[in-house]
Amino acid sequence: MSDATVAEFMTSPVLTVTGDEIALDVAAAMDDQAINSVVVVDEACQAEGILTSTDYVRLTADGVDPTETTVADHMTRDIVTASPDTTLSAVAARMRANDISHVPVVDDEDRVTGILSATDLTSYLANG
Repeated sequence: MSDATVAEFMTSPVLTVTGDEIALDVAAAMDDQAINSVVVVDEACQAEGILTSTDYVRLTADGVDPTETTVADHMTRDIVTASPDTTLSAVAARMRANDISHVPVVDDEDRVTGILSATDLTSYLANG
């Protein structure tokens, strides 16, 4: 993957939400923007978690009413992040090691600036 960096292929801006938002509202926003994940942030725009379409499948399978639950109740809290200058090969290795398909991108102050997905990596490789 040469020296290509996250900054070159990440999606920015990224849809961010707060943990207190209703799950159904966030699902509608994801559907509207045709995306599979949102980064959950605090008031300083620092990543607190990530909510993916897989989390929604789990929520539904568990019989949870998405109008009665928040994003914080179902997000993944232990997240892997990357900086914009991280190489794509390093991020791909982290994604594989952690069995994840989305990595929030954060700046030097840990504020969310973008997201890199497995789809972004696939696009890079296909156009390589």
